[in-house]
Amino acid sequence: MAIKFPPISSKLPAFMHGADYNPDQWLHDPQIFEEDIRLMKLANCNVMAIGIFAWAALEPEEGQFNFEWMDHVLDTFAKNDIYAWLATPTGARPAWMAQKYPEVLRVEANRVRNLFGVRHNHCYTSPVYREKTTIMNTKLAERYANHPAVLGWHISNELGGDCHCDYCQSAFRDWLKAKYGSIDNLNRAWWTTFWSHTYNDWSQVESPAPHGENAVHGQNLDWRRFVSDQTLDFYKHEVSSLRNANPDLPCTTNMMDWFYGLDYHSFANELDVISWDAYPKWHEADSDRHVASWFAFNHDLFRSLKKKPFMLMESTPSLTNWQAVSKLKRPGMHRLSSLQAVAHGADTVQYFQWRKSRGSSEKFHGAVVDHVGHEHTRVFQDVADLGSTLAGLSDIIGTPVPAETAMLCDWDNRWAINDAQGPRNSGLHYEETVAQHYRALWELGVPVDIVGSYDDILNYKLLLVPMAYLLRQETGEKIEQFVKAGGTVVVTYWSGIVDENDLCHLGGFPGPLRTTVGIWSEELEGLHDHDRNSLVFNAENPLGLEGALEVHELCDLIHVETAEVLAVYGDDFYAGRPALTVNRLGAGQAYYLAARVSEDSFYQSFYGELVEQAGVRRTINCTLPEGVTAQLRTDGDTDYVFLLNFSGEEASIELDHDGYVDAESGESKTGKIELPINGALILQRKSN
Repeated sequence: MAIKFPPISSKLPAFMHGADYNPDQWLHDPQIFEEDIRLMKLANCNVMAIGIFAWAALEPEEGQFNFEWMDHVLDTFAKNDIYAWLATPTGARPAWMAQKYPEVLRVEANRVRNLFGVRHNHCYTSPVYREKTTIMNTKLAERYANHPAVLGWHISNELGGDCHCDYCQSAFRDWLKAKYGSIDNLNRAWWTTFWSHTYNDWSQVESPAPHGENAVHGQNLDWRRFVSDQTLDFYKHEVSSLRNANPDLPCTTNMMDWFYGLDYHSFANELDVISWDAYPKWHEADSDRHVASWFAFNHDLFRSLKKKPFMLMESTPSLTNWQAVSKLKRPGMHRLSSLQAVAHGADTVQYFQWRKSRGSSEKFHGAVVDHVGHEHTRVFQDVADLGSTLAGLSDIIGTPVPAETAMLCDWDNRWAINDAQGPRNSGLHYEETVAQHYRALWELGVPVDIVGSYDDILNYKLLLVPMAYLLRQETGEKIEQFVKAGGTVVVTYWSGIVDENDLCHLGGFPGPLRTTVGIWSEELEGLHDHDRNSLVFNAENPLGLEGALEVHELCDLIHVETAEVLAVYGDDFYAGRPALTVNRLGAGQAYYLAARVSEDSFYQSFYGELVEQAGVRRTINCTLPEGVTAQLRTDGDTDYVFLLNFSGEEASIELDHDGYVDAESGESKTGKIELPINGALILQRKSN
């Protein structure tokens, strides 16, 4: 029996294909809108996100509203089978509001209030901004919540940033009171006895500042958590007036690739569907494998937030205008990069933007419709062709990605790592380490979920725990139970160092994981950029790996307690000491990698062995050329195999059996498959 999630909207049970659309920029020329409708049909687009920055057009003066133009847009959409994600326009406030109510503008960490301008220059705590938001959203909901063209709400745009005004300081103190209960508990959690920074009254506590307190790591960590929670609270404030009008319309907000400022795990329960904006820097090198695997990680991250299909809310149909070098997408890349999102669980492909702005900062950002204003462009044809392809793939809508492998990545761990002082203030490179481990599984064609500490992990077979510096006691216990139950875990250096308050675990590192991995970490050495050591495999180790590999950046000097040594260091005063170990615990096993290995080939070989030993399902059982990946979606009856070539050259794949059919043409596929440069092929087969 097929297992699928329902479509994002019952109004449009097909792939959503469209763009951010700003008709408010063209109200002076009605012919533009008429032409846009014609072009949308030619481009095989069926959905537009509208009103994202339209506050000044909707409320040109305080209390004076103009909805007639929006009425015309949505009514015309409905007549032409085009749908809308209707946005709340709170991503940028109008000038009249900033002039009359300056408190809505943000105060920076230096305690100086910003001037009017740019986007997201507003305080999420400001009572005035919240009041004005409620008025606007209520009017939008009353007017459009039951409009036939509206299929969902797009809340604000790319939420982010923090404010240090008096309202936010007060809210931060209230947040801390709720968390710690007493000032004494806060002092213990933040270890404020250091440098005599003890607080004896809540009024003394402020947000971190460049000219004030910024060296109490627990305080820095809690400020980031508060900012994330306060942003989510603003999102919930926006949604409340919308749901009252029509609780059946889904709500989302567009996220950004592993965005540093917000803990998206905490957003997952509040969003009806996850959406995000992907802007890879294609063609920086001969091969796009590094860029492609990083954005595959992000697709998996956003799919994993709700363990269901997500929306690619923004991408560029050609180039950006803000990257250091704005490269054009090479032939085939638009289809390839869009189908990559679909392969990892996207049920939409949408763009910024539909029509290029004539002026201001995004006038040279890519768009479906260029300044020339017609359909006779390479980019428009790429978009139209992809729309036609997506229209023929409706059976894939709602299918999950069957991941048996997970990677643990917590936002507060990331914040804490980057706030730590030592052992390498020149760069611990947590994000690069995560990318390197993930890339090996991507190259193997292994579906991966990206999970947080509070997620259930028992149903996975393989768990990656790279640089889990901040590790809660209960998370360590959860990982131990995972291994005892038969799972395989890989833990790296710089794990299990501090608890949730950024206080060091006592009793030996890696803290809550010491029993699980069966080692004790005595010292951690940071290497200079030019320093190198080596990892040398022991003869006849269970993994069957051999030789010596270069290591750099961090070397963990460990003692085995119950673990078996698989490889040792080759150089320096700790030559011969363990560098890679495995510990058998219950029905499972725990590996500990004590240093960062330089070569990607090690991770591919290492995880290749573990995938086989753990019985992890690969998308396709064949050798994939470097830069080529295979990704899987399935409904339980039919598998959809995506073969994606990011290698920068032609590639060949030998299929593992004869039961494949081209999902687009219906043609049977056997033997060797040839993928052109930037080639993408979708195959169907019966599920096992």
